[in-house]
Amino acid sequence: MNRGSSSPSAAANYLLCTNCRKVLRKDKRIRVSQPLTRGPSAFIPEKEVVQANTVDERTNFLVEEYSTSGRLDNITQVMSLHTQYLESFLRSQFYMLRMDGPLPLPHRHYIAIMAAARHQCSYLINMHVDEFLKTGGIAEWLNGLEYVPQRLKNLNEINKLLAHRPWLITKEHIQKLVKTGENNWSLPELVHAVVLLAHYHALASFVFGSGINPERDPEISNGFRLISVNNFCVCDLANDNNIENASLTGSNFGIVDSLSELEALMERMKRLQEEREDEEASQEEMTTRFEKEKKESLFVVSGDIFHSFPHSDFEDDMIITSDVSRYIEDPGFGYEDFARRGEEHLPTFRAQDYTWENHGFSLVNRLYSDIGHLLDEKFRMVYNLTYNTMATHEDVDTTMLRRALFNYVHCMFGIRYDDYDYGEVNQLLERSLKVYIKTVTCYPERTTKRMYDSYWRQFKHSEKVHVNLLLMEARMQAELLYALRAITRHLT
Repeated sequence: MNRGSSSPSAAANYLLCTNCRKVLRKDKRIRVSQPLTRGPSAFIPEKEVVQANTVDERTNFLVEEYSTSGRLDNITQVMSLHTQYLESFLRSQFYMLRMDGPLPLPHRHYIAIMAAARHQCSYLINMHVDEFLKTGGIAEWLNGLEYVPQRLKNLNEINKLLAHRPWLITKEHIQKLVKTGENNWSLPELVHAVVLLAHYHALASFVFGSGINPERDPEISNGFRLISVNNFCVCDLANDNNIENASLTGSNFGIVDSLSELEALMERMKRLQEEREDEEASQEEMTTRFEKEKKESLFVVSGDIFHSFPHSDFEDDMIITSDVSRYIEDPGFGYEDFARRGEEHLPTFRAQDYTWENHGFSLVNRLYSDIGHLLDEKFRMVYNLTYNTMATHEDVDTTMLRRALFNYVHCMFGIRYDDYDYGEVNQLLERSLKVYIKTVTCYPERTTKRMYDSYWRQFKHSEKVHVNLLLMEARMQAELLYALRAITRHLT
């Protein structure tokens, strides 16, 4: 994945958008005529979000109470489509950034920058560059990792693994960070750092998945120039060029009209409920279905998103702007499928052996008081959040659908629930939705408006934002489970 290893012929097929620096195919005509969409999201009509904010005084109260920037930013505006969840989110984020904790305030924002940089999320980097300076951070650190203390630099490895392949984290990584010496981390400090890293990796997924636009007129703090790269450029919005997805424009999504898609999903949910009541699958069958789903997830992205050109070619030619790359090492390191073909089989993480409820929660609370309660409330809130609606239908029990979304994310990270029938994932999540989920969760910077538009075409935007909240929290919990399990093993 090193840039130097890419073939000249492969590189010749691509060019860079002069505005957003994304890799585009040369054989596409790029018409850059329209301005960026207005409003907080490039994917959601401005009036839908603004309408929600004008009627909800609760949102304004929450911003005054818990926003570190003191203003209604674009993330908060989009999340305010679900005010109940927004309160849990802002309270936990405020606690980890501003309340008593093991880490100094500037360090917290610098760690957020390092996490966001793994996914080239300039929106979050800009936000925390500003906050870093406002909380007394040393401006020189913003020149890159070579200017920060060795102690912070030592977080690189765990940042990289957590963001892309958390199942590789071992107790040896933890021991290396907490070993004696002038640059060592105490366990409370490390838990605080891990929570921040996982939070901002997952939040990057939400930013890209919801098409969050850059803030208007970004401020320049203390003369330090904020990164000007837009995550969503006109090359995306007009043409969706940055990842050419042949299958999304082909026959896969054009056969069934969106109304009958909705009715078909409702029918499948009803049938699954009836089957579940009639007979229960054996443990052996449940294991087989998980392994099948895990293997099938291999083909979701590589078979769909990169249909037009080889996966490896795209990775070799992925260009990361220097503004972002200064905050990370090994920029070519990315997600690889947990169940990669032809490689040594990694042991599945059996959720029953190390659960958030029984293990992770108590460890976090012991080492970084109260954050466990706040995270637990946030996980429960998003998992149980429902309005009992699906598009135009009311009085619908969506529990089955919410569980499928959450568990599919964990499946891609190698986490298995013994009591869950993974056959339901295939029944409930259509191909275009799986493409979207895997992209937002594993390669968020590659998310496009076309992917967002391609699934659940009859559903409301607020319902799609709910999907993004579920994906974000499932991802954060998966990262935490692997990191906390490694810390527990270090302690025992």
